[in-house]
Amino acid sequence: MSETPSTSFSMIYPTSSEGQLPSSRHLSVTHPVVAKRISFYKSGDSQFGGVRVVVNPRSFKTFDALLDNLSRKVPLPFGVRNISTPRGRHSITSLEDLEDGESYLCSHGRKVQPVDLDKARRRRRPWHSSLAITAHAHHSPVPAAAPGMLRAPRRLVVFRNGDPKTRRVVVLTKRVTQSFEAFLRHLTEVMQRPVTRLYATDGRKVPSLQAMILSSGAVVAAGREPFKPGNYDIQKYLLPARLPGISHRVHPKGNARSESRKSVNWKVSIITSDLPNAGTSSQIYIILYGQHRSSAPIYLYGTDGARFQDGCEDIFTITVGDIGTLFKIRIGHTNSGLSPSWHCKEIQLWNMNSRKQFYIPVQRWLARDQEDGEICREFPVLNKGQPIFPVTIYEVHVATGELWNAGTVANVYMSIYGEKGDTGSRQLFRSKTSFSFLRGQTDTFSLEAVHLGDLYKIVIGHDGLGPGNGWFLEDVVVKDPTTNREYTFFCHRWLDQGEDDGKIVRELYARDYNIISARQKLEFNRKETWAAESWKFMKGNTLQFYNRLTGGFVRLHPNGTVDAVGKKTDKYGLFDVIFNKENICIFQSHKIRHLSLALDNGSVAGMASGGASTKLRVLYQPNRCALLESALVPGHMVIFDHHGKIADESSAGYANLSKEFVVFVKGMFLNSAVILLATSLCQALCIQPDGSCTGVGNQSEKSYWKVHKISSGICMFESVKNAQMYLRIKDGQCDGTGTGDIDCHFKIKKNLENASISLESVKNPGLFVGLQSDGQAKPVIYTKNGSVFFYPQVIKFGREDPTGISATPSKEEEKIRGSKKRQETPPESEARGPLLSSTAKEISETLLSEDEWKVLVLTGNTGTQANVTLWVYGDEGVTGPISLSKDSSEQLFLPRQEDEFQIEIRNIGIIYKIRIGHDGTSEQPEWNLQRVTMQHIKSKKTLDFPVNVWLSRIQGDGDLVCELPVVEGGQAIFPLVRYHVDVHTGQLKQAETESDVSLCLFGERGDSGLRLLYKSNMPVKFQRGQIDTFQVEAVSLGKLQKVLLRCEASDKSQYWYCEKVVVRESGTTSESTFTCERWLPFMSQGIIHSEIELFLQEGDWKVTVITGDLEDAGTTATVSLSVYGETRCSGPIILGSGKHQLFNSNSADIFKINLKDIGEIYKIRIGHDNRGKDPRWYLEEIRLENIDTRELFCLTVDSWIAENENGGDTWKEMPVVRTNKAPLPVVAYEIYVYTGRKPGAETESNVFINLIGTRGDSGNRRLHQSKNNKVKFQRGQVDIFSIEAVSLGKLKKVLISHNGIGPGNGWFLESIVVKSEEEDGNQEVLFPCNRWLDEYQDDGKTERELLAERSFSAAGDTGSVAS
Repeated sequence: MSETPSTSFSMIYPTSSEGQLPSSRHLSVTHPVVAKRISFYKSGDSQFGGVRVVVNPRSFKTFDALLDNLSRKVPLPFGVRNISTPRGRHSITSLEDLEDGESYLCSHGRKVQPVDLDKARRRRRPWHSSLAITAHAHHSPVPAAAPGMLRAPRRLVVFRNGDPKTRRVVVLTKRVTQSFEAFLRHLTEVMQRPVTRLYATDGRKVPSLQAMILSSGAVVAAGREPFKPGNYDIQKYLLPARLPGISHRVHPKGNARSESRKSVNWKVSIITSDLPNAGTSSQIYIILYGQHRSSAPIYLYGTDGARFQDGCEDIFTITVGDIGTLFKIRIGHTNSGLSPSWHCKEIQLWNMNSRKQFYIPVQRWLARDQEDGEICREFPVLNKGQPIFPVTIYEVHVATGELWNAGTVANVYMSIYGEKGDTGSRQLFRSKTSFSFLRGQTDTFSLEAVHLGDLYKIVIGHDGLGPGNGWFLEDVVVKDPTTNREYTFFCHRWLDQGEDDGKIVRELYARDYNIISARQKLEFNRKETWAAESWKFMKGNTLQFYNRLTGGFVRLHPNGTVDAVGKKTDKYGLFDVIFNKENICIFQSHKIRHLSLALDNGSVAGMASGGASTKLRVLYQPNRCALLESALVPGHMVIFDHHGKIADESSAGYANLSKEFVVFVKGMFLNSAVILLATSLCQALCIQPDGSCTGVGNQSEKSYWKVHKISSGICMFESVKNAQMYLRIKDGQCDGTGTGDIDCHFKIKKNLENASISLESVKNPGLFVGLQSDGQAKPVIYTKNGSVFFYPQVIKFGREDPTGISATPSKEEEKIRGSKKRQETPPESEARGPLLSSTAKEISETLLSEDEWKVLVLTGNTGTQANVTLWVYGDEGVTGPISLSKDSSEQLFLPRQEDEFQIEIRNIGIIYKIRIGHDGTSEQPEWNLQRVTMQHIKSKKTLDFPVNVWLSRIQGDGDLVCELPVVEGGQAIFPLVRYHVDVHTGQLKQAETESDVSLCLFGERGDSGLRLLYKSNMPVKFQRGQIDTFQVEAVSLGKLQKVLLRCEASDKSQYWYCEKVVVRESGTTSESTFTCERWLPFMSQGIIHSEIELFLQEGDWKVTVITGDLEDAGTTATVSLSVYGETRCSGPIILGSGKHQLFNSNSADIFKINLKDIGEIYKIRIGHDNRGKDPRWYLEEIRLENIDTRELFCLTVDSWIAENENGGDTWKEMPVVRTNKAPLPVVAYEIYVYTGRKPGAETESNVFINLIGTRGDSGNRRLHQSKNNKVKFQRGQVDIFSIEAVSLGKLKKVLISHNGIGPGNGWFLESIVVKSEEEDGNQEVLFPCNRWLDEYQDDGKTERELLAERSFSAAGDTGSVAS
């Protein structure tokens, strides 16, 4: 028996680099700004969907600021350095040159490659967001939120491997998730140490971006070392304070009871059974569930030998937060090691604060090869020998969709949420079918858990592993045997990075906690089918109606009688669509023009066209059959009995097949027709870039086929997008590489039961174009399983060929086609014909209506004439300010009046809050607002915001704006929070001000908007040495990240000195402090700035940076610092930018940074990004002081850091001097760069090098000034450079790269030789390369890692190594 302390608590220490986040747009009620909405695309990359950016004087004060912002959003190797017009002819150099609504190309050099903007615009964006990452948190789009529960934002807690106390919160923006490698590089910067591997908190490897999203909100970042278990507690950042439905007491600040309940010590005893092989090699973890919340997974491990061996008892002491009364535990393991299986006998827990003891008999296997295969189990706490809640085995039915390639081989995970907690993430791996998650299959799983009460949500996703990892999930049904209830979670969406919105994890909700009725699901399927089939009923089409019961076609005879026994060629069985409005049509006989199909008094007959009884409503079923209903008398259907005679409802029978009609369109395969061969309701047959064919293409232009009619019933199909590429069957393959020979001839077989066609090879009779389960085309024998069924849709009707000759082009025709191709090819819109044009128009109107909302504003007893403004916040962006105004503004917002407005909201995701307010102008600025209602014009979805609040300086709390959360199920998605803001005015002389001061709070979930600090607790605001307290009410912002302060001072006498701002939430004791210690307004780069952003600065070291007193010693660049310790390097820490009144001449700037666990410091590197109007910087001194130990290092620099000084290096390294140890020397490294002799080997790009040795690295340095050549890096040339760095020891490798700028940006590097002279000998090291660094050569890389081949330590050995 052994006892080991373990803890689930850890703290986060964000460094300055985390605070320096990009500025988001600042919103103001009183000063709305006219903005330009501009789209930016990536040079030469049509696959990049572009980013939309709002440009106004507040969001971007300089053109450089815009470039910086775009560099974080557009994936270019060295950031955005150039913006040009779409064809690359004109460069943009100022904000004024940008035009509203236009598109521009971004590149990292002057060389710009054009982009197909139409293709790029159609590319789906993973996240539609143009705001900075601090402006809002991202949420997964879900149908509806369960009452009382927060939607999880797209945030990730990243722990350092083996060190749970070191963690960072990362926002998963589009910029950092371009690829898994890019994300690892981002984490390397954030964690300030190399990150090459990710693990889930339970030790599972996270090999991809998709798997990372499945990691329950947290990952462990590691280098090349294996996973180290630890108590990776994420609940402080990602879990709600309590579970829904449980009361939560809030103790006032200073309450002793609250303080005593912050943490609880538990003693945990676990006895492993004495069965054979009962012990385990896995890591064991435990989770405690209480009434307030649950703990994080707590790993139970020690340092004194093996744990959990056969028949042994292991005792641990753990510390968790205040979870409330314990009601269940979850215990599991990581399934790792040589013998992971484990049989647990019993568990005992002691609450060491309350002295309560809990005994839990287990006697279960946790093993993949035992019992039900589960490796984690839940057990309820016993009360008087009986469990508090029963253990339930939930039956989970997972339905995979019918789309081609809908199945997946990835590992699927699911978590069920109820009013009493959750099941945790469980892998669904033991289906009752042989193979799981196949197309069209429903898999059944069992999931054992302590009963959750009423279920409201599931989270389901997969890890993206395997060759076919995308998945189309139809729905999930969870059966609760305890209550005998079923919960249906409807999805009907892709979980696929390459489809839909790119997400592989979805939150699904059971609306109102009830099963979604089969009727609702059927109605949804009907609408989807109608969307796919509605093209048939366009005015001018000629149709045939096939009755599935009678096996005949509907006929309208000259005497007005109707039957359903006609042949396919019957002249009376054709009907023209002469009227179409939505799904109501008139079908006129093609032969007898004065008669149309009609339903009159329940009887079907032919009647004069245009009468009310001739209007029939088309109702589509999911099986692609149509019902024809009277538009005049709903419920009356066109019905035939099995003899083909007119029948009524009472005689229908035969499973209602007498009502169903298969609809055929005449003339689909005429010569030169353009068609779509649909394989499902939303997929189509198309050619892939390699010439293969697939049935999973989008129903877009790339899937269009041109029909070449060979003879009656025989056609060829040529790709419209890829001319001269024909569908063919040859040599056992089906692809799109045909040339128009007989291999491309297909006989069209029409399937009467579903209006599909099958394509039989003329050359190989009996072989049809078919689809495999993954959607790939292959020749198959005809079956009725659907793999050979294609549903044609006509994009452009063809014409009859009067000559009747083969459509195969002759050589003479080819010559004519080649010489006249340009003249004969009509414009794209014209080529598609009138049908396509009208369809495109409808689609355009549909897309427009998706963004249209109606806003209703109800005024109370007091109206206003002020200007009213609205902001709408979604989980992917914000729209606003929106002016709620009309031509007759004096008639708006009158007492007890409801005003209606129509607004457009684009790309903001799911709405979670609004902000509404006015500017306080006019003679009647006071306003009593009663209610705001928003209704989506197309879907009729309504969001109701009851308010009943005064927006007035003299009524209520004095605020002119209010925020309102979306309410679902009677509860707000996010609560309204009252923030107490303490503003400290400094003690300096004349620090006070009478000017207006405004503040905006920024957190994980957006911002509060700019609020005037109006009502203080003091009689006179902002007096010298005074603390003013204000209240700002806003929808919960989550963890605060920064504040924006604005002081509108008209002259210098009203300038204000702010010391700091302290913010706390009502009912909590935690505070967020934002240090200011400067005057507002302030001068920077010759411009007076009235606002400043303040970031949280927390850390264990104080850094003082002293800029020299020389003229122009200050810098406008952004300064970064790296600190090297014996254990690790801190990584680059951004201290700030000279644009914000930092690093001015003859000044000292103080920062707090986190340097925990880096070991004994031996050197630092400081430098800047050489950006801004005047980046030159004269640095005098740096001081580092340990706040706890008072250890102080003073490092004298006294040097310019500038490209035009001291060799052009913008970085300086200094060794740390200690009394007990000699400092490392500063060494000058001479670098010989050999450019190859191949044609085009030279480059004009900026080249960077990083030397890496046994004592760290030099950092990325630009090779700026060649010692021996005026023009660098020419073909066959040797260039010599010199950089200074604290001694790196024995050199092991170099990283060499370039930024691709310049007309000749490729580079062939032969080798690099590095020479240095140190006290212990000389060093000369060869790093061979002999490869291209070129986006368009070799493997396309512009960065290479070169390993040392040989070195020389003997003095005087200076022979040439490379030739």
